[in-house]
Amino acid sequence: MILDYILLHSRFYLKSPYFQGWGVAVLVSVPNRNDAFKTHPVNLLNERTLKGTFFGNYKPRTDIPAVVERYMNKELELDKFITHSVPFSEINKAFELMLAREGLRCVIRMGA
Repeated sequence: MILDYILLHSRFYLKSPYFQGWGVAVLVSVPNRNDAFKTHPVNLLNERTLKGTFFGNYKPRTDIPAVVERYMNKELELDKFITHSVPFSEINKAFELMLAREGLRCVIRMGA
């Protein structure tokens, strides 16, 4: 399970619907230095585990080329996660979509 969190008033809060049942939840992100993560202790009962990771423990030099190759060979279905595409000149629109929670993933076209 991948843990999702929200930012409210410069603090990260666990979104409880994603942390039900048992198993391991992994917090993936690089928050600001002064950000805080908050959850209620009851969220860790029933043998639940919360882990953190830095950039998903990816090794950019080897892992990114491997992911690109898998995508190019049509072994990864990433296109279905792209909800918007904007030219670089409209990069602010991409951020607006993200902040409004209207886009899952937005591709920014550099040459457009």
